Amino acid sequence: MQKITTPNGEVLVVLPLAEYERLVDQVDIAHADRIMADIEAGREERVPAEIVNRLLDGENPVRVWRGHRGMSARDLAAATGLSAPYISEIESGKKDGSVAAMKKIAEALKVDLDDLV
Repeated sequence: MQKITTPNGEVLVVLPLAEYERLVDQVDIAHADRIMADIEAGREERVPAEIVNRLLDGENPVRVWRGHRGMSARDLAAATGLSAPYISEIESGKKDGSVAAMKKIAEALKVDLDDLV
């Protein structure tokens, strides 16, 4: 390892490429271990590729997540206190859904609000 001090006082380190790659691998492995621990503890979930692809293809996220959770529109309506026709209008794109409604839907579907908008 070699230290270099720049003219403005910043200290840089030069190290062999293999050592740098080993350090990067350690960070990647630690990050993956944290993700797996969160999945095992129920703090995170794996999302099947089919769901991701449907979302990436532009399918309505409320409909996609509702189906993934095994809920009917009536189930979602009951869980949110919203009407089934209103949820249908959100899923079909006829209405955007108010922020309050989308928060209720996100909570019922156990997703972040950002996952729906």
